[in-house]
Amino acid sequence: MIEIAPSILSADFSRLGEQIKTVERAGASLLHVDVMDGRFVPNITVGLPVVKAISRATQLPIDVHLMIVEPARYVESFVEAGAQMVSIHIEADPHAHRTLTALRAAGAQAGIAINPATSLSALEEAIRFVDFVLVMSVNPGFGGQEFISSSLDKVRRLRKMLDERGSKARIEIDGGIDQDNVAEVAGAGAEIIVSGSAIFGAPDPAVALRELREATVLWV
Repeated sequence: MIEIAPSILSADFSRLGEQIKTVERAGASLLHVDVMDGRFVPNITVGLPVVKAISRATQLPIDVHLMIVEPARYVESFVEAGAQMVSIHIEADPHAHRTLTALRAAGAQAGIAINPATSLSALEEAIRFVDFVLVMSVNPGFGGQEFISSSLDKVRRLRKMLDERGSKARIEIDGGIDQDNVAEVAGAGAEIIVSGSAIFGAPDPAVALRELREATVLWV
């Protein structure tokens, strides 16, 4: 089953509760929350208070993507704030095993994220301890970027790697995904598709979300 995860990075924060309800009613599977610290990536976004507020505003699972240095310091706090899924970057944590184990112990699904220029070989050991892998199809830090087409092959190779190791981890992808490329993305093997600008930047986010879902269903 392919899931669509609207990214609130592109939402109108003056109407965040309303926009969350809109995509919830339109069939979103989960909400994607990008947490940036201005150090690992060149931008600063939301933190624990916003995740807590979102958890009170929706019944959807909250998927927190930590684009921060020293993620181990904060993962349990984000789970306490309401996150059901939390991903950390392999590039940001030299002790990923410890952090991923702590996430699972806290009751969340543990994910590992990988940047466009990072080789899949960096995940060789970590994938044994994760519930999902997040492939970045743009360089993280800003919304509205253009999809990096080589990400399709990366997803295919990751799917093969997971299958060969008997891993049940799902593949999530984030960055530049819209109605024009979502079918290819789904066909490559992505199971959780994050989309921000294509949904919240559309005149009607509910219609845009449904169009994304329909495109993936047609592909499958």
